Amino acid sequence: MRAAIIGGGSWGTALASVLGNNGHDTIIWSHDESVARSLNELHENSKYLPGLQLPANLRGTHDLHEALAGAELIVAASPSHVTREIMRQALPSLPRATPIVCASKGIENGTLLTMHEVLEDVLPSELHPYLTFLSGPSFARETINRMPTAVVVASSWERMAQRVQRAFSNDYFRVYTSNDVVGVELGGSLKNVCAIAAGIVDGMGFGNNTRAALITRGLSELVRLAIKKGANPLTLSGLAGMGDLVLTCTGELSRNRTVGLGLGRGQSLEEVLAGMTQVAEGVRTARSAHDLAVKMGCEMPIHEAIYRILYEGLPVKQAMSQLLSRELKSEFQLH
Repeated sequence: MRAAIIGGGSWGTALASVLGNNGHDTIIWSHDESVARSLNELHENSKYLPGLQLPANLRGTHDLHEALAGAELIVAASPSHVTREIMRQALPSLPRATPIVCASKGIENGTLLTMHEVLEDVLPSELHPYLTFLSGPSFARETINRMPTAVVVASSWERMAQRVQRAFSNDYFRVYTSNDVVGVELGGSLKNVCAIAAGIVDGMGFGNNTRAALITRGLSELVRLAIKKGANPLTLSGLAGMGDLVLTCTGELSRNRTVGLGLGRGQSLEEVLAGMTQVAEGVRTARSAHDLAVKMGCEMPIHEAIYRILYEGLPVKQAMSQLLSRELKSEFQLH
C-alpha cells in the first residue's frame, strides 16, 4: 500500500522505516525542507537520526498535499503541540475511508485533550472510525536498527486496529491491538512526565531503590487518572503503561529522562532545553497533567512535583523532601 507519514522527526521516520521494510511505498512529509532533501538524496534523516540508512522505497517531501495524495495509510507523528494545526492543514487533502494512525504522545495545553480527542475535534465525524493510536516502549533509533520491539495500537473499531496491526507487523516489530484508546493514550502521554522525575532522581545521584520507587508510584498515579477518565486499569500494566514507563524512565535514549538528568544536576530548564534538538513531550504534558488532575480531582503528587519544578521554580531537593514527608497511607487505598 501507499503510506504517508505526517512528521519528519525521529519517531515518524522510524515508523516510516518499518512500513518501508514491509514493502509499502512510504513518503514522509516534513515541515523542514532539509529533512525532506536528506531523505531523498541520502536515504537518511541526517538532522534527527544521522548515520542510519533508511529503506530505498522511502522518500521525503515538503508538500503536504503531495504526501497525502493517494495514501492508503496515514501516520500522524508531529509533536503534540502542533498536531492540531498540522492536521487542520492536512484536512483538505486527507483521503476518505483511510486509517489514520496517531503516533504523537501528549495532552494539549489548555483544552486538556489527548491527541485522539484533538483529531476528533479537527476532523469530520465520518473520519472518526478510522482513527487509531499507536504507543508502547519504542526508541526510534533501535526501531530503525531492527531491534525486537513490541507496541500496541488502540481503536474503538477492532477491524481498523487489526488493519494497522497487519501493516506494521514484521519479524522485529510486533503490534498488539486494544480497544482502550483512553488508557493507551494516557499511558503514552503521562509516562513522559514520570521520565523527567526519574531523570531528576538519577541526576541527584540516587540509586536503584529510588528509581524503582519512582517508577512504581508513578504508575500508580497513571492508573488513578486513567480510571477517572474511563480507561481499563489493565491497559496500564501493558505495553502502553508499564512497558513505556520503564523504557522512558531508564533508557539512555529517553529525551524526557535527559531533561530530568539536567535538572537533577542543577541546570535550569532553559539550559537543558537549549542543548536539545528534539522535543521532550513531558515538559508541556506536565502542565496539562497538573491541570487535568485538578479538574478530575485526582491526587498525583509526583506529577504535581514535576509541574512545580518546571513552572514554579521549586528546587528539586525541596520537591523530594516534600514527597517523602507526605502522610503515611496504605499502598492501594486511593485506587
